Amino acid sequence: MTKVVGIAIVRTGHELNEPIPITTANDLASFGYFQRQTVKEMLTFLTKTFTKRTEPGQRQSVTHEGYIVHCYVRSDGLAGTVTTDAEYPARVAFVLLGQLLEEFTAENGDTWKTVETPDSVAFPKIEEYLVKYQDPAAADKVTKIQRDLDETTQILHNTIDQVLERGVKLDSLVERSNDLSSQSKLFYKSAKKTNSCCVLS
Repeated sequence: MTKVVGIAIVRTGHELNEPIPITTANDLASFGYFQRQTVKEMLTFLTKTFTKRTEPGQRQSVTHEGYIVHCYVRSDGLAGTVTTDAEYPARVAFVLLGQLLEEFTAENGDTWKTVETPDSVAFPKIEEYLVKYQDPAAADKVTKIQRDLDETTQILHNTIDQVLERGVKLDSLVERSNDLSSQSKLFYKSAKKTNSCCVLS
């Protein structure tokens, strides 16, 4: 199951020794109670480490022990990270980051440029993003369309398999078909003999 574990908005810049996570949100429910603080600290460490190594205006995804940290540092130094499991689509993670940073800037302006204390800016919408983007297909229309197409394809394959399971052979369907000309039936038979391209068994 795809999952977003953590989201952070980060102040970066050459004038700072370390990036400063301004506001964060984490979903640690899948971890044991005694592991949660350690996981939270690791998320903060990975966020700071990878945003520091991402150039302004760039995006990157870094894999670490089954998780991926998607980083985006804007040219003005405001950055964001989304930490997900390995199956989470990178495209959706970067859509999340772009929208999140835009909304944060619209609400807070440039006040983030003077923040010195980690987790000191209240931004409740980050929690909404954490919940909304747990299901990437529901949050992203292109991903939803792809998932629907995959489901339709799966339904089609299941339908063909069910027909074949009932003992109906494709050969007998071809023979009985009124939709195929005798030329098409002859082509089917010769193709089957030549390279077995049409054998479904």
